[in-house]
Amino acid sequence: MAKEILTGIKNIIFDMGGVIININYHLTAHAFEKLGVKGFDKIFAQVQQMGFIDDFEMGKVSPAEFRNLIREVTNQIFSDAQIDEAWNSLILDMPLNRIRILEKVKNDFNIFLLSNNNAIHYGFLSKKFESLYPILQLESLFQKTYYSHLIGMRKPNANAFNLVIQENNLTAYETLFIDDSPQHIEGGAKCGLNTFFVDEKNSWETLFV
Repeated sequence: MAKEILTGIKNIIFDMGGVIININYHLTAHAFEKLGVKGFDKIFAQVQQMGFIDDFEMGKVSPAEFRNLIREVTNQIFSDAQIDEAWNSLILDMPLNRIRILEKVKNDFNIFLLSNNNAIHYGFLSKKFESLYPILQLESLFQKTYYSHLIGMRKPNANAFNLVIQENNLTAYETLFIDDSPQHIEGGAKCGLNTFFVDEKNSWETLFV
């Protein structure tokens, strides 16, 4: 049974996108294509190879610089608002049942958030969460939150995992890492963490209900 993975676990590190909130990367491509960018998937792949998205996720590139780079690689003149709206379109809903489960889990485990994020998504997410759950703060659901653009590190790099482990005096084999990206799961496992891979067949919520 999947719940057996919790045996001996005292700490849980959660991912954000695809775990706590629902996301769909294809919607960002679709949004840019609606703005007139042909073959956005190919452009986006090139952008990833150029590395400035990783840099944006580690806070090395500012939102203004990121928007200018998007204009450069797409060869289009977009407003800041158009870029932000298209970029944020991948972010969907934050199901209430997951929030309630997190509140329950926090009573039994030390829970943390480790998210590859960026300043544009972070601002949008914060406002969205506040509008949906005005009496809650997203950060209050966790003992501590770690966003890549604020800590200057990102998954699957070992330094991101080790920061959470060392800063909170965690024992790796007593810690479960939950994520929906295979490369992040692999990175966490290399750091000695127990892991749970989220996909269509494996829902993390079932571990706690």
